[in-house]
Amino acid sequence: MFVLSPKQIAEADKTTIKNLNISSDELMEHAATLCFQWLHKRLQGQNIKIHVFCGIGNNGGDGLVIARHLHNHGYNVSCYVVNFSHKRSDEFLTNYHRLKEMGEWPTVISHEKEFPEVNFEDIVIDAIFGNGLNRPPTGFTKKLIQYINSTKVFTLAIDTPSGLFSNSSSPDKEAILKAGHILSFQCPKLAFLLPENKKFVNTWEIIDIGLDQEFIKSLNAKVHFTLKQDVSPLYKHRAKWSHKGTYGHTLIIGGSFGKIGATLLASKAALKAGSGLVTAYIPKCGYPILQTAIPEVMVEVDDDTFLNYFNYKTHASVIGIGMGMGTVEKTALGFEKFIKENKLPLVIDADGINLLAKNKDLLSFLPKDTVLTPHPKELERLLGTWENDFDKLEKAKQFASKYHLVLVLKDAHTAIVYKNQLFFNSTGNPALATAGSGDVLTGIITGFIAQGYTAKDAAILGVYLHGKTADIAIREMGHETFIASNILDFLPDAFLDLLTEDDESTNEDTEDTDTSSK
Repeated sequence: MFVLSPKQIAEADKTTIKNLNISSDELMEHAATLCFQWLHKRLQGQNIKIHVFCGIGNNGGDGLVIARHLHNHGYNVSCYVVNFSHKRSDEFLTNYHRLKEMGEWPTVISHEKEFPEVNFEDIVIDAIFGNGLNRPPTGFTKKLIQYINSTKVFTLAIDTPSGLFSNSSSPDKEAILKAGHILSFQCPKLAFLLPENKKFVNTWEIIDIGLDQEFIKSLNAKVHFTLKQDVSPLYKHRAKWSHKGTYGHTLIIGGSFGKIGATLLASKAALKAGSGLVTAYIPKCGYPILQTAIPEVMVEVDDDTFLNYFNYKTHASVIGIGMGMGTVEKTALGFEKFIKENKLPLVIDADGINLLAKNKDLLSFLPKDTVLTPHPKELERLLGTWENDFDKLEKAKQFASKYHLVLVLKDAHTAIVYKNQLFFNSTGNPALATAGSGDVLTGIITGFIAQGYTAKDAAILGVYLHGKTADIAIREMGHETFIASNILDFLPDAFLDLLTEDDESTNEDTEDTDTSSK
């Protein structure tokens, strides 16, 4: 699924209207009716007070359509026009008059003294500002948004929360409505996927309003939201006459005294992701642990308690390095020598990233399409500070392009940065915020590359399956009891789900569940 800018969505609207030979008002009626149907299906006529706040543009027009349908179905609804400008869109005026013709006159709000009483048990429908907003709300409109936020009422935002900029950082965080749920037209907005907006974006789902899909594809959008239907084609089916050598040899390098578990998790993850062979290169102190815990993994050893020499003998297809490795001086020197001499594909995590950040000259020695899997603090050590999350993404794209890397930016919606493209992941939940989760992810991605997946596809598929394990597990266990080993336990289920055709709707596939950092 593409994540489109406001300009691209406007172009898709115009093309759809032209190709279907319909009016913009008819497209609005269709989109807003779908929103009403979503709400009606859940409320089933309950006598709950519903407040519909409408701006004077097309988002306000959507709100007026919803209010009209609510009135027609007997709901206890009050509709308000937030009169922040004398300009009105044609579609707004059309639907304003339709309400009046029914005898339902919306209340016009032009001052904070005119704010209606909103109670905690009510519902607010937010249709004040839409997707194309480029100036923060001011005056009484900002105060109205703050008033609604203060009530802590459940708020359903139409397309996007009022005051939230879709494609750039919102300059006034005090003028953004905190949405309880969002019905987003056709595609998610980039702002929904970034942690700086977590206070304003709780849960959301997509309402497919039927925009021209061929035109959307022709836009060649650079931002993607990866769903099951996007990931399934990446999977490589196995041939009957294959053997363990067909699926590559993964070498996992890492560990130090007290942190052998990180290498254990990564090694086991590479195996369970399908790597034909796996060898772990670790300090001597970890030898009995690895050999006992994972008999399927071969082991080579370095110095007693930390890595020093990096003199492995394994003929590997790919190397995953860094987890639990530490950054002591001898390890740093050995790592530098390794990076300068290595020619194999790499996946670098944790202390490997930290050592690169300390010695950025090493970045120029990395093989093309090396995968780096930083969490936010590790990324900051690589890139330096950023002004906001949009700036972070731009810096990440520049960094990845400069050094020909694949960046896996771990977060609630983990983003894969490849060249000038962004692939945001759709799976996962707060259960993944647990020690060792990142080590497992590194092992999965490395194991996929061993089998012949490209670095980009390995990252996209690996991140998706990693998140899916938590989505499946949460049906059986709470967030708190889920640990990194459970990712490995549920990885088979995630594979099976990927390979199973189902009839889930797009709305169900794209519903977000307020995830936390992984």
